[in-house]
Amino acid sequence: MPYTCRDCKRTFSSELELDLHQDNCADGELFCESCGSRFAEREATEDGWHYRCPTPDCDGEGIGKNIYQVSKMRLQTP
Repeated sequence: MPYTCRDCKRTFSSELELDLHQDNCADGELFCESCGSRFAEREATEDGWHYRCPTPDCDGEGIGKNIYQVSKMRLQTP
């Protein structure tokens, strides 16, 4: 069963390969804290100033409010 990256549409032969790819996928440079999805910046803004999550039924909006740059995210361990 092929696994496809929802951001860049590349296909991988295993779920592990897909997971490793998603950590570095340039097309998924933003992360929505409200719904947990990753997406390209161009999908989240029309004017470059106002950002809104492109996922249907998600009301996440605003860089630094609900939407964050993946490169600036830090993992917290329990």
